[in-house]
Amino acid sequence: MEEIIYPENIQNKLLFLIQNNVEKIESTFHIAVALRGNKIMFEGESPNTRKFKKYLKQMLHLAKENGDWNQNDFTMSLNMIDDGKIDAIKDELSQKIKININGKLVYPKTFNQKIYIKSIQKHDLIFGIGPAGTGKTYLAITVGLSLLFNKTVERIVLTRPVVEAGEKLGFLPGDIQQKVNPYFRPIYDALYHLIGFDRTSDLIEKEIIEIAPLAYMRGRTIDNAFILLDEGQNTLNSQMKMFLTRFGQNSKVVITADISQIDLPEPKKSGIFKAIKILKDIKGIQIVYLNEKDVVRHPLVQRIIEAYERKGDAV
Repeated sequence: MEEIIYPENIQNKLLFLIQNNVEKIESTFHIAVALRGNKIMFEGESPNTRKFKKYLKQMLHLAKENGDWNQNDFTMSLNMIDDGKIDAIKDELSQKIKININGKLVYPKTFNQKIYIKSIQKHDLIFGIGPAGTGKTYLAITVGLSLLFNKTVERIVLTRPVVEAGEKLGFLPGDIQQKVNPYFRPIYDALYHLIGFDRTSDLIEKEIIEIAPLAYMRGRTIDNAFILLDEGQNTLNSQMKMFLTRFGQNSKVVITADISQIDLPEPKKSGIFKAIKILKDIKGIQIVYLNEKDVVRHPLVQRIIEAYERKGDAV
């Protein structure tokens, strides 16, 4: 059994987080961990304990340097271990990203989410590819609002392809606008959470925020805007090409897609596949992949995604 004794002045900060994450630490490093006072005791095979000591050294540095270090940082650090990025922990977690939207702080909860946000801030065209619950839409809208409120762009355009996911659109009650509104509920939910119902309604009424089906984008050139195409996996090649040629000067475009949930009659014809294949090496375009480790919903969602990936269509 090996042990490390932490200085008294940081034990409440770091040891509390270690205590609350012992099970995750043990599964990540394949070791046994116990805490007593400000001592961390651990045992396991030599390569695993050496890796754990290297990790603890970086965590000690972060605990000394960052007074606002929290559970989110700790979770991100363990995810980086899983991804083989142990040497990048100190540098990445010391460079925090926080976006202030009317007093509400939004920050990435995983390493890939951090890359995603940085990519949106840096590049003019970004693809965010990943499963449900990884924050693709929410984080993109957050960055879009920050650009709007900082006057970097003049408006936000949020769009989705209206594709039936097993239900028939014609059987929904109301006129065409009432029929398509349910498709945009995730976008409205993100806006309501970030800036509230009244502010959202006001910005939509003033056409500073536009929410419309993808078909409404045809024939337009959209300047000085943050443009989000959500559910990009449900576009055909012709629709994707049409959308990609809509944005004009001083505009930034984000396309999100979950390629595990394609609602088209022929999923292989989704426009997302051709787009990322032919655009991946073009300067100014960034493709960010998120995975089940980036799911920030209920912990069961991550396990559900993993189970489906393991079993596939074999069941």
